[in-house]
Amino acid sequence: MKFSMIFEAQLADPTPARERQVIHDCVEQAVHAEEMGFDRVWAVEHHSLSQYAHMSASEIFLTWVAARTSRIRIGHGVVTMPFGYQHPVRVAERAAMLDVLSGGRVDIGAGRGATKQEMSMYGVSPEDTYPQVEEALRIFGSAWREEEFEWHGSIDIGPGAVLPRPVQDPHPPLFMACSKHDTLKLAAELGLGALVMGFAGADDVREMRKVYDEAIAARSGERFVTDRPNDHLSALCPTVVLDDGPAAYRIGTRGQRFFAEAIAHWYGNGPAPTGRFADEDHVAALARRREQLVARLHEANIPARPVDTGTYNAQHAYGTAQDAIGYVKRLREIGVDEVMCLIQMGTVPQEVCMETIRQWGETVIPHFRALGERA
Repeated sequence: MKFSMIFEAQLADPTPARERQVIHDCVEQAVHAEEMGFDRVWAVEHHSLSQYAHMSASEIFLTWVAARTSRIRIGHGVVTMPFGYQHPVRVAERAAMLDVLSGGRVDIGAGRGATKQEMSMYGVSPEDTYPQVEEALRIFGSAWREEEFEWHGSIDIGPGAVLPRPVQDPHPPLFMACSKHDTLKLAAELGLGALVMGFAGADDVREMRKVYDEAIAARSGERFVTDRPNDHLSALCPTVVLDDGPAAYRIGTRGQRFFAEAIAHWYGNGPAPTGRFADEDHVAALARRREQLVARLHEANIPARPVDTGTYNAQHAYGTAQDAIGYVKRLREIGVDEVMCLIQMGTVPQEVCMETIRQWGETVIPHFRALGERA
C-alpha cells in the first residue's frame, strides 16, 4: 500500500499575502513528505474557486516540488482536460517535460473542472466535459509514443511530433478523478487508475472498491485509452495527527468543516464557508449542514453525491498516531492501493500540518511498511 498527500492550496480569509504564504507552505509540506517516506504528492488544478482551491497552475507547483526533491512521485490530481481549459497537446508537452526533469516521477490524473464558476471562466460547456476528457486521454495514449502524431476526432491535430518524450515508457500512468460510481465504472472501462473521495468513511470506500473491481472484471478492453491499463485505486483520507489526540480531532474537524462548506459552496450552490473559528462545535455543525444540504439538493433535484454525506462525515484519521493506524487498517483490509492524505485544509495551521506529516512518517507509514514486508 502506498501513501501520498494531496494539495488544494486552501485558505480562509484569503488575501494576496496569505495566498502567497499558503502556496509556499504547501511546497514545504511536500518536501517534508519526501523526507518522511511518503510515496507521492498530488496537486489539483482548479480555477477561480476562492478559499476552496488556489492551485490554478499545478504544473508549476509540481515542477517546483520536483526540483526540491529526488524520490517522491509527482502527481497531477488532476489536470482539467476539457479543451477550453487547455489544448491536449499542451498538456502532453508539459507533462513530458516534467517527467524528464523529475527523472520519470510523473503521474497524470484527468478531471472535468465542472463547477459553474470554472466553466464560466474558460467558456467550457458542461456537455463537452466528459467526451473531451476521454478524447484528451486517448490523444495522450498515442501522442507520447508516435514520432509523427496526428489526430482527427472532435479536434484535428498535426501531423507533427509531440516533444519532448516522457522518460516513463510508454508514458506516465493515467488516472481519473472519481466522485461517483458512474465515473468509477468509466475509469475501469478506460483502463485508468481511480482517485476517489473518501470523506464518507471506510464503508463508502469499500463500496467504491467493489464497484471499481466489478467494472474491471466485466470490461472487454475495447475502450482502453492506452495499451497499459492502470487499475490503481487511491482513496482520500482526511487526517490530523498529534500527541494530543483530542486537539488533533478538534483541529481536523474544524478543517474538514471548512473544506465541506467550501466544496458545497462551489459544487452544490451552498453559502460561502464560515467554519473557521476555533471555539465552535464543528462536529455538530457538520451534522447540521449535512442535513440542510441534503434537503436543499433533494428539493432542487440535484444529485447529492459528492457534496452530501461524504464531506460532512467527521470520522477519519484524526487523533494520535495509533488512531490513524486504526483507521488505515480498515482501508488496508478493503484493498485500497494508496492512502491519499488530506492534511492541508483551509484552517489547519502550518505547524500542525508539518507535525502530522512527521507523525505519519515516523509511526503510521512504518507500521504498514512492516506489515507489507512480513506479508
